[in-house]
This record gives sequence, structure tokens and C-alpha cells, in this order.
Amino acid sequence: MGKILLKGGTVLSVDPDIGDQTTGDVLIEDDKITGVDANIDADAEVVDCTGKIVIPGFVDSHRHTWEAAIRNCAPNATLDDYFVEVLDTFAPLYRAEDVYASNLAGSLECLNAGITTLVDWSHINNTPDHADAAIQGLKETGIRAQYAYGSANTSLEKYWFFSSEVIPGDDVRRVRSTHVPGDDGLLTMALATRGPGFTQDQVVTEEWQLARELGIPITVHVGMGRMAGRFGMVEQLDRLGLLGPDTTYIHCCYFSDHEWQRVADTGGTISIAAQVETQMGHGWPPINKARKFGLRPSLSIDVVTTVPGDMFTQIRAGFGAERARVNAVCWDQDTPIPEDMLTARDMLQMATLDGAHVAGLEDRTGSLTPGKQADVVVIDATAVNVGPVHDPTAAVTLSADVSNVEHVLVAGSFVKRDFKLLADVPRAMSLVQDSRDHLVAAAEKAASEKQEMART
Repeated sequence: MGKILLKGGTVLSVDPDIGDQTTGDVLIEDDKITGVDANIDADAEVVDCTGKIVIPGFVDSHRHTWEAAIRNCAPNATLDDYFVEVLDTFAPLYRAEDVYASNLAGSLECLNAGITTLVDWSHINNTPDHADAAIQGLKETGIRAQYAYGSANTSLEKYWFFSSEVIPGDDVRRVRSTHVPGDDGLLTMALATRGPGFTQDQVVTEEWQLARELGIPITVHVGMGRMAGRFGMVEQLDRLGLLGPDTTYIHCCYFSDHEWQRVADTGGTISIAAQVETQMGHGWPPINKARKFGLRPSLSIDVVTTVPGDMFTQIRAGFGAERARVNAVCWDQDTPIPEDMLTARDMLQMATLDGAHVAGLEDRTGSLTPGKQADVVVIDATAVNVGPVHDPTAAVTLSADVSNVEHVLVAGSFVKRDFKLLADVPRAMSLVQDSRDHLVAAAEKAASEKQEMART
């Protein structure tokens, strides 16, 4: 990899001690950042970043990457619809090769959009081969990923309605020992559990114990819409004595203040998928609520079956939704806008440093800090939709889009350069399109057979 000098760009380090450089340089040596300053002289490959904005890579703290093959299959779905249209219709039909194709294409989609770290919430392990295929897809792209091993999805009733089915511990242990034996590589591991409300107490307890036995974090959907908002899921976890700093809580739209306090007291972390939450009826994205209790919420995409797969969309969805709520309350009560109103700078931090915090990777990514891994994104600020730049943070969070992502590096290696992914994109797209065709045909056949059975 050698030395790379990103020279002459506007540098948004997202490191409070380093701050921003209106014109600055970032020096990369092998896989690490070794310098961030106004002017660096080094014997290195120089990448001219004049007119560009240099930021840390985005962190997506929760995405069901396996759904890339069925992108936009449920554009108008509510959360209740999703369980039927996706988990009960397509998920049981997924072959291992469909998971591989989806994770390959989905990871490339992330990298193309400047997402350098992905928490892959993989609740599609219909067989052990499915888990192997998911991991293979992640590894081949060079993305930094936390593979979160989830349940199978071969039956909606069996796996999601107060299920007594425990995630197969032997296979989780196999994946841990064979694929992710350590915690310091590009690929790390977590357990994606359905949690209380969806499973019985003994299942919840056994799965939490499994994760802690293996020393891997836990990620769980909680407090979302009518499907799960009514269960007091954090209260149940508290009653079972399972709350802890190793757990990420996703959505959290219907927490009581006591639940927020208990998550904060026990060191839990928060992932918010703002576009999904507003669009599918989970509830309002609770960004301000999490911050009120001293938490550092992150952003995530969730499902490309229904929303776009880029972080720019999530930033704007969360920013707009929370400010709309605050503005509406202030207008109704005729009170001033609070001084701690959510800002564009807050959103950039949520999408980078706070995401790394939630993924348990803040020591190695999320900011342009010397000593951290060189996960870096360069955005073209000369484009007609971005320039002229008055506020570079606003340019990134409120104007830029995927088309402006010029360079992307993960661990010091270019994965996208000069607006082009350094990968066999045609192959990935061919595979995922083949999977789409198989899944659509299989779903149509299953629906036809079901109708025939009903008639007879």
C-alpha cells in the first residue's frame, strides 16, 4: 500500500482535538492515518484534493444486506407488510448463492456511496451455507464489516411469533472459530437476535448467553411500531438481567423514559434508521431523545426493499424529521426554538464517529485521527449540486449525494477511485439480477401453489 498523501482538500476530521482544515492534507501510510495538518511534505503518492472535501468513511450500523436481490420489492410497505411481503414471501426461498450475490452487490453499493463500515444484520441463515455465503460476499469487496449472525427466515410463524427456536449455537460457534476468530481484522462478528416480544424468555436468555460466551456484541430491534412497540422490550431485558454495554438497540421509537435511562445506565448503544422509521410506521426517529439521555445515536439504512441504500438519505431523513418535530412543538406552544437544536455537524458525527462507537470500532475508524485505520472518503465539491461551498459540513450533509463520492479508501487501500469502483461490478450485478429472477419466479410459483391448495 505504501504512502498516500491526500493534498489540498477541505478536511473534516470529526475529531474534536484536530478539528477542520479549510485547506489541509491527510497522510496515509500502509493501512493507517499518520498525519492530518494544513501542509504535509512526504515522499508519497499525491492525490490532488483541491476543490474536494475529505471526511471519514460513513458507518452503517444496521443493514439487512441480503435483501439487495429484492431491492424495491416493497416500496409502499408498512412494518407489518414487511413481515409478510419480505420475511414470509422471499426469505424462505433464498439459496446460499442468493445471499452471496446480495452481500457482494450490497457491499459494493455501500462502498460506492462512501460507507466504509457496515453492520450486516444477517437474519437469513436458513442453512450453515447461507452464513458462509454471506461472509464470502463481504470479504470479497474489502469493506470493513461486522457480520451479525441472525436466525433463519424459513417460517414467519416459527421464527417471529413468540418463537421457541433458538439461533443454532453450534453454527454460531463454527462461524466464530473458522471465519472470525479475532476482533482486529476487517471482519468482526456480532449476534443478531430477535429479542423479547418476538421470542420466548428462555430463547432471549440463551442467545444473550451465547453471545457473551463468544465475546461478541449483540444487536436487536426494539420499540418499533405496533409490531414491537407495545412489548416494553427493554423492560423485559432488564427483568431478565441482560442489559449491558455489549448491546445495540435498533429503532427505539417507543421507549419509556425509564427504558432510555436503563439503556444509558448500562452502557447500551443506539442505531436509528430514520427513513425507514418515518416511512414504514415504526415511529419518529428518536435522535433527540437518545441525545437527551447522554447516548450517541448512529444512523443505518435497514432495508433497500423500501428505502435507498446511501447515508446521505439517512442524514437528511433524520435531520428533517427531528427538526420538524421540534419546530411543530415550539409553534404549538409558542416557545422559542431550543439552543441545542440538531445541527448539520451533529448529523455528520452520527454518520461517522458515532456509528463507529455503536459498532464497537471507535478505536480504529470513524474520524480522521492519526493512528486510526485509513477509512477515508473524498467528495467532489466542485459539482453543480455541491458548489460553491459556504459551509463544507452542510455541503456534505445537505447537498452531496452518491454521484459526488470520488475516492473511497478502506484500511489505506482504494476501493473506489476517480468515481469508479475498483471491483468487477458487472459480475456482481449479473449475479444479483440472476438471484432476483430466481426469487421472483419462486415466489410466484409458491403463491400459485398456495392458491391451488386453497381451491382444493
